[in-house]
Order: sequence, then C-alpha cells, then structure tokens
Amino acid sequence: MLQFTIDSTKCTKCGQCVLDCPAQIIERTGDNVPVIRSENEGDCLRCQHCLAVCPEAALSIFGRAPKDSLGLAAKSFPSLDKMLALVRGRRSVRRYRDENVDQPLIQKLLTAVTNAPTGVNRMAVTFSVIDDKDVMHRLRVRCLESLAASMQAGTLSEHHEFLAWVVPAWIDKKEDVIFRGAPHMLIAAAGTGAACPQEDVNLALAYFELMAQCAGLGTVWCGLAKMALELLPDLKKDMGLAPGQFYYAMLFGVPAVHYRRTVQRDDQSRIRRVQIQP
Repeated sequence: MLQFTIDSTKCTKCGQCVLDCPAQIIERTGDNVPVIRSENEGDCLRCQHCLAVCPEAALSIFGRAPKDSLGLAAKSFPSLDKMLALVRGRRSVRRYRDENVDQPLIQKLLTAVTNAPTGVNRMAVTFSVIDDKDVMHRLRVRCLESLAASMQAGTLSEHHEFLAWVVPAWIDKKEDVIFRGAPHMLIAAAGTGAACPQEDVNLALAYFELMAQCAGLGTVWCGLAKMALELLPDLKKDMGLAPGQFYYAMLFGVPAVHYRRTVQRDDQSRIRRVQIQP
C-alpha cells in the first residue's frame, strides 16, 4: 500500500502531482482530488516527487508527512560560485591523520547519501563502512600480508602483477600504498536488483565525496583496494560483498594536508558542440 493521501482542505487541485509523476499513475477527474488507483500502485517508482512538488503540503505518501521534509527556497542550495569552487578545489587526499572521524558525522553523511540518484529509483545500493581506525588497520595488515603470501607463492596473475610493488613498500618501509594510511573506507555495492549498478555505485560515491569535502574530510577513490579484494576472495566476503556485485571503494578521513589553491586545468576541457541537421 502506498498510503497516498490528500488533505482536501489544503489541496487546490493545481495538478502539479499529476503532471510530475514519472510513472504517470496519479490522476484527477472532474473537481476531485488526485488519486492513485489500486491496480496502478505497483508501478510507483517510490521517488516521492508528488510529495516534493505539492505547493500546499497537502499530499502524503508512504506515511511521510510534508512537515517532516526540509523546506526548499531560492537560497536553499549553495551558489553556483561555491559549487564551482568545490569542484575545482576538491583534491584526492592520500595523507590522513591517525584519528577517527566522529561517528555522528559519518552517520550523517551515510544517511544523506541515500538521496543520490539511482536508475529507475531502485535504491539498491548497499554501503559497507569501516568507521574505526583500528579495524581499518587490521584490514590493512591482513590485506598486505595476504598479497605478500600470494606474491611469494607466485599466484599473482599477470593482470595484477603491478600490485606486487606495494608489498616490498609495506615490508621494508611499512608504507601503505593501497590504503594510504586512511582511517576509514566506504564501499558502495549494487547487484542484480539495480537497473544500472555500476552507475549507481559511482554516483553514490561521488555524492559522498562532495559532502565529505564540505565537512572538512579528505577522500580518494581507491582502485587498488578493489584490485586487492578481487585477489583475496575471503577478505572480499568479510567486506560483505557478494559474487557478481558491482562495487567500488573510497578512503576517507581527516586530512593531514591542506591545499591552498585550486589547480589550473580548465583549459583541458574537451567539449564538442553537437549539431543535428534538420
């Protein structure tokens, strides 16, 4: 049941919910308030566009009351200049302080990132987070020691041979090339329940990254971690990743570096203006 309800004392019958429904299942006849017929409820995308678009806060769905949503006004979002500064100033951070990020902040970010777009609004992304630096250190040691054993046994495939150089760095210098000494890691994963799983994973991590940077945290997309997990199936299983899932990893934590200015690469843009002939 969608629990689609209209407060008839507030509804002006403007039709915005009807026009904005992606599934086109909201309808209004005559002078009646909008409805969703029971036989069409299965087509709902659960996007809550109808709740968000109603100008009079007259519509509720899934038991969600409009008063519990954040109000949006002209200045609710960051200005374009601030967003441009964020995109230009965002850095991949590979130096972190040896300290935990506050748990409430991590939870705040993970709760908000569920609002990242997903294909057909499936919301089938699962997040696995290491939110304690001691757990992260145990992962680091186990991963690097397992890779060292694989290298010693000669079982590293040609495709992953370049991972071999991280092992001597760890053994000789205790240098963590894969996880960069980060105190935390987030893995976003999506499986067959997602319409476009890899895109959903990438979008979720991109949203997390931008929010984390605004919270004063550093982040880096970690392809080496994914490569290592693919070589170490037991460790991959411990991370809660099932066979066939699409996933990617992101390291994060309090940065041990402060960048003073943006880089200069706007002139590297490759833009093609498309023309369609009549």
